[in-house]
Amino acid sequence: MIPLLLGISLISFFIIQLAPGDFLSQQALNPQVSAERIAQERARFGLDEPTYLQYLIWLKNILRLDFGYSFAYRLPVFTLIKSRLYNTFILSLSAMIFTWVLSIPLGIISAVKQYSWLDKLISVFAFLGLAIPNFFFALLLLYMAMKSGWFPVGGMYSINYESLSLGGKIWDRIYHLILPTIVLGTAGMAGLVRQMRGNLLDYLKADFIITARAKGLSERVVILKHAVRNAANPMITLFGFSLPGLLSGAALTEIVMSWPGLGRLMLEAVLKMDLYLVMGGLIMGAVLLILGNLVADLMLAWVDPRIRYD
Repeated sequence: MIPLLLGISLISFFIIQLAPGDFLSQQALNPQVSAERIAQERARFGLDEPTYLQYLIWLKNILRLDFGYSFAYRLPVFTLIKSRLYNTFILSLSAMIFTWVLSIPLGIISAVKQYSWLDKLISVFAFLGLAIPNFFFALLLLYMAMKSGWFPVGGMYSINYESLSLGGKIWDRIYHLILPTIVLGTAGMAGLVRQMRGNLLDYLKADFIITARAKGLSERVVILKHAVRNAANPMITLFGFSLPGLLSGAALTEIVMSWPGLGRLMLEAVLKMDLYLVMGGLIMGAVLLILGNLVADLMLAWVDPRIRYD
């Protein structure tokens, strides 16, 4: 994990530096900001040093869990990330539950009912989910919400949120969470349904499935206990990659849906060329990716006894 994080941080830092100018270059265009003030700020944040030295200073601070200072927000990077991480976690967790709770059963049904009208209907749904971009789907749902009044048009809570009871606050959060969850969960669900269908179809033709049927086991036991358990192994690996994927995919969804999350903060940081805030978000995404792979490996060892025996 340590060499991987070092490599990611090194490459990311130098790629960001390839962009012309920085946050202070934009401030220099403001006639109300003096050149002396810009020079002082550049020296304060170490931006007058060579790129490699800036990276070493940043890396030294990271080892002390100091993520630096945001130029645009005038706040510590860790404070900003912490304030937005909870919102993104809630959205990503609900989207992940929505995705996986529906993907696995739909994939199983599609494989068991191969070439039926139900299989074709699920396939059409999956292809539509893959074809429609997240931001366009979000705009369609917002238009539907505006016309029907069934759902709130963006945001994380209502105007009168503070005056609500505890139960009212919980329901208000859930109410605002429905549309972003559908948008973020649908894109991932489409691919997972097709993946589960293909995996299960391969195992339904395997010799051990034929043997299980020859022993007189019921079709339900053959499919759920033997075929699905083996077909789920590649899905568990994909689960590890879905954690950082949700973080990156949530950026546009949070922008369109006005959800105050980490993805929206990262996009704003890139546009404002807020170096240390961008690096903090990238490191957070890298840590999620590595932890996601670790969780996937542990789950594979738990599900598949052959891995433990090896």
